[in-house]
Amino acid sequence: MKRAFVAVLAVLVVFSWAACGSAAKKYSQGVNDTQVVIGNSIATSGPYAPVGVPFLAGIQAYVDRVNSEGGIDGRKIVLNHITDDEFDPAKGKAALANLVEDEKVFAIVGHFGTPVVAATVGDLKEYGIPAVYFATGIGQLYADNAKTNDEGYNIFPVQPIYITEGRIMVAYAAGKFNAKKIGIIYTNDDAGVNLYEGALAQIKETGGLEAVAAQVTAGTADVSAAVTTMKNAQVDFVVVASIQGTMPTIVKELAAQSVNKDCITTYVNEALAMSEAVVNDIKGKFDLYTLGWVEYADKTALDLYVKWAPEKYAMNIYAQTGWIAGHFFTEGLRRLAGKDEITWESYMTALESGGPIKNPFGGVIDYANGKRRGTQEMHLSKAVPVSEQWPSGWELVFPLASVDSLLGK
Repeated sequence: MKRAFVAVLAVLVVFSWAACGSAAKKYSQGVNDTQVVIGNSIATSGPYAPVGVPFLAGIQAYVDRVNSEGGIDGRKIVLNHITDDEFDPAKGKAALANLVEDEKVFAIVGHFGTPVVAATVGDLKEYGIPAVYFATGIGQLYADNAKTNDEGYNIFPVQPIYITEGRIMVAYAAGKFNAKKIGIIYTNDDAGVNLYEGALAQIKETGGLEAVAAQVTAGTADVSAAVTTMKNAQVDFVVVASIQGTMPTIVKELAAQSVNKDCITTYVNEALAMSEAVVNDIKGKFDLYTLGWVEYADKTALDLYVKWAPEKYAMNIYAQTGWIAGHFFTEGLRRLAGKDEITWESYMTALESGGPIKNPFGGVIDYANGKRRGTQEMHLSKAVPVSEQWPSGWELVFPLASVDSLLGK
């Protein structure tokens, strides 16, 4: 059904003539001389509303800011938030179909939540519609050399993808800690497996490194066997490929078994509760590090966000990531300014071929040559006791860096 619909979309391109003798303007659905319509569905009620509501507000704030300046090339951006999908995959699929087939939006911006994205990423590829920013890091978004939509060419992730993050973890281990034998303890859920896949791929690609891996069940209270594997192998660094609940269990067991080797974990764990859960157990034994991708080094960028965001979201990380989503989508339009063709194809080419895009609160992302890796530069923080200087329980110790820069390439 979607394949047939996509074929129809391919010929439903609008041609307008501004005046006699002028060139034709070629538009895909959702675009005309005065506006560009984008859409998404986000959980705005239920347990995920504290994330979804500010995330949506952040996208809208960026759109409002762009429109206040006259839009892009005279076209205002219209954000169509069609429904509250309640983080439900079935509702998310229905909402996506409505947005593309009935509302006829030009692009999906800020596709929200792991279960919804996992259920609809195949639909996005079938439609071929540009999709910019995903509020998840699932491996289905990752591609190294996408050339077709089936391979993910129309997918433009921004937020860290676990596979990419696993690669960056290994680059830090080898490049900054001189690790040679790297232990990987990973959970059997999507996050853990994807982090493991990325870490293992980078170990093989780098050369001269050895991997020692052990899987544990997500949420388990007993990780002793996996930690004993690390101890017996005498690893010199440990990748803790686990999100939130299981991570402290692993780190505490490493300390209990005196596997006193520094560890690194995912950015998802860079939270006060995670630091507090382990910092006393590891004190004087080893350090726990986490990656991060949002920073505020550019004060001008932060001031601009604060000016336009709702006051209650002035320092809300979810609203800020919505702002980032709006920025990345709009960058593609900026690259088409002055051109007579605004189609799915021309827009995606602009994102891919116009050079790396700077995150207003982070590093750059390069989509060239089919790279769909999400965030490619991450910083390093260390778990520390809470203090006035480090109220989050994390101390920044190394700035944003890519795999290549960490490995000296």
